[in-house]
Amino acid sequence: MPIKGKKIPTKMLSQDPFSTWLGIEILECEIGRCKVGLTIRKEMLNSMGKAHGGISYSLADTAFGFAANTHGKYAVSIETSINHIEALEEGDFITAESVIEKVKNKLGFNIVEVKRGNELIALFKGVVYRTQKDWEE
Repeated sequence: MPIKGKKIPTKMLSQDPFSTWLGIEILECEIGRCKVGLTIRKEMLNSMGKAHGGISYSLADTAFGFAANTHGKYAVSIETSINHIEALEEGDFITAESVIEKVKNKLGFNIVEVKRGNELIALFKGVVYRTQKDWEE
């Protein structure tokens, strides 16, 4: 039976060892929108004592993928990029929210804001390809 909405990101997270290792949690989710968060841990720091850029990138990519899949079809990213604006410290809690506003064709375009509280720390841009395969329970 095909599924939509929050059930899909919940299923995706349960099958994703990397996002689980990161400690990503789903904060809010509905069809076309997903907000996720994580806390920066010591093992996520780089040689300068700041969070590795891949951490905020991975969080944003997860939000992007979750939101794109909530419509009920398998969706995969085909191009992504990020602009890092602020450095992150151990203990920082960051969030990433993805909102997919239009679903017209096989391609979806999105900008994900990564924040520490209300402070913008990164902007992630992504293009997703929507397949015809349904998510099943």
